[in-house]
Amino acid sequence: MTRGQFITFEGGEGAGKSTQVKRLVARLQGQGREVVATREPGGSPGAESIRDLVLNGAADRWSPVTETLLMYASRRDHIERVIRPALERGAWVVCDRFADSTRAYQGAGGGTAPELISALETHILEGTRPDLTLVFDLPTEVGLERAHARASGEMRFESKGLAFHQRLRDGFLAIARAEPDRCALIDASPTMDDVEAAVWSAVSQRLSIDA
Repeated sequence: MTRGQFITFEGGEGAGKSTQVKRLVARLQGQGREVVATREPGGSPGAESIRDLVLNGAADRWSPVTETLLMYASRRDHIERVIRPALERGAWVVCDRFADSTRAYQGAGGGTAPELISALETHILEGTRPDLTLVFDLPTEVGLERAHARASGEMRFESKGLAFHQRLRDGFLAIARAEPDRCALIDASPTMDDVEAAVWSAVSQRLSIDA
C-alpha cells in the first residue's frame, strides 16, 4: 500500500492556519482522498490532556525546557496513535502545527537549546516527518491583533509579549529558509480566499496532484 502524504501548517499567532487547514482538508476530500485533520499540541486523547496543561495558565507557568518536554510527550502519543497509523494505511494527514512549532516557540522564542530539540526530534519522531510544511507569515503586530480579536481562551502564548513573538516569527522564517525543499512560505496577509489559493498552489505543485 502506498504511504499517505503528511502536510503540516506552521506560523505564529493569528496567522489563520486553522481556517486554511479546514479548507485544504475539504478540497482533498472532494478529490476522493481519505484525509485525517489533526492538530498539535493534541490530536489524540492523551495529547489533548497535555494540551490543556501547556496552553492555559500564566505565561511563566512552565520553563521553555519543561514546555519542550511536554510538547514532545504529547507529540509521541499523537504520532503513535494517529499520524503513523493513518499514513501507513494510505491516508493523507493534515496537521495544524508539528515539530517546527517546538523549534520556533520553545527554541527561537523561549531559548531552549537547539541541541536538545534536535535530539528529541531524532528519538521521538523516528522518521515521521512532513512531506510538505506550509509556513504562514505576517507582521507580528498584525498576528497578535488577530489573535486577541478571536478570544480563543488559550492566551498563554499570546500573552508572552511582542519581543517573544518577533523571535517566533524570525524562527519560522529561518526554518523555511533552511529547508526550502520541504517548506513553502505563505503570505498570510491577504484575504482568506487569496491565502487558500496560495496554499493549494503550493500543495498541488509540491505534491504533484491535479487541481
